[in-house]
Amino acid sequence: MSFTRMSRRRAVGTGGLAALGATLSACGGGRGGTERGRDRTTPAAATPGGDRRMPEEAAPHELTYMSWPTRGVWKSDVHGVRQDIARIARTIAEFEPVTLLANERDVAGARRACGSGVTVVPVPVDDLWMRDTGPSFVLGPDGIAGVDLNFNGWGDKQEHGRDGKVAREILADRRIARIEAPLVGEGGAIEVDGAGTLLATESSLVNDNRNPGKSRADIERELKGLFGATKVIWVDGVRGEDITDCHIDALARFTEPGVVLMSTPDPTAPEDVWAKAYAQARGALDEATDARGKRLDIVSLPEPVDIGRRGDDFLATYVNYYVADGGVVMPRFGDRKADDAAASIVRDLYPGRRVAQVPVDTLGEGGGGIHCATQQLPKKG
Repeated sequence: MSFTRMSRRRAVGTGGLAALGATLSACGGGRGGTERGRDRTTPAAATPGGDRRMPEEAAPHELTYMSWPTRGVWKSDVHGVRQDIARIARTIAEFEPVTLLANERDVAGARRACGSGVTVVPVPVDDLWMRDTGPSFVLGPDGIAGVDLNFNGWGDKQEHGRDGKVAREILADRRIARIEAPLVGEGGAIEVDGAGTLLATESSLVNDNRNPGKSRADIERELKGLFGATKVIWVDGVRGEDITDCHIDALARFTEPGVVLMSTPDPTAPEDVWAKAYAQARGALDEATDARGKRLDIVSLPEPVDIGRRGDDFLATYVNYYVADGGVVMPRFGDRKADDAAASIVRDLYPGRRVAQVPVDTLGEGGGGIHCATQQLPKKG
């Protein structure tokens, strides 16, 4: 199974990082200026399925957040990955507003690459993985709040001093209440159906590199309180084979309550740890029930086969797509038959949305994909 291996590029040093303090521009419909809001930190919900809930990704968005890759991380590949990120940002901007964070010295170049349809704002960042570094937004009776999952470089595998503050900076700028999670994780580690069910890999969250001393029951209780879930479905995942310890968003996604789309390996490929992880996850999901007590409908999304020479870190999974307002932005890997088949499957599962495929040749070499590089801000109510 072509999951990310140990990458997300090279370790990032924290020496000499500038202090965060740049102010984000207000974005969305008016895109007018705002004053920076103060950091309003709210205790995490104590009860499962409380007043807050994380909406499904297909719910309406205010905008999409992204981040600009840096030369310090991507080295000689920076030009290629910036082309990928700019292409993704421009494509999403065809559906909804996009705000892209960039180091001050990179702002002008990012604006040229992304065009006038993307708002680029100066905020110190280390890398592009906004799904993991940005806040995970939830809705409640008081409006929108943002869960800060205390990003620690995927279990201290890399140092991300700037990225560790991105969630706080976004929330402060938009005057959105910050919920400091009682655990450590990343946005790519969870998948919700918006109706009370949450998917997660045990290898990523029940792991001493993030949550030492916490049991699965402890973490499940905390996830329920944070995201308004009443049912958590766990799959085993894989520890130590990739930098994320096997995020769920490269394996299985909800397309609607009760329907899970699974990245499916080539049945003729040699069995490896990723094929075994898929088999375990498929078995667990086949037997699982959701928050409504109903069995899940599992849809297979075959991975590409004929993608040429790729590095060991390359992420070749179609399920790492992004659902925008009116569209789905998904990867194209160059295997024409597989690319077309994947687009057809996704189109059927998201009726009424336009499916846009974009190449991610360099981005994939960093062990991530389109979903990893995006984070949605849902609309209120």
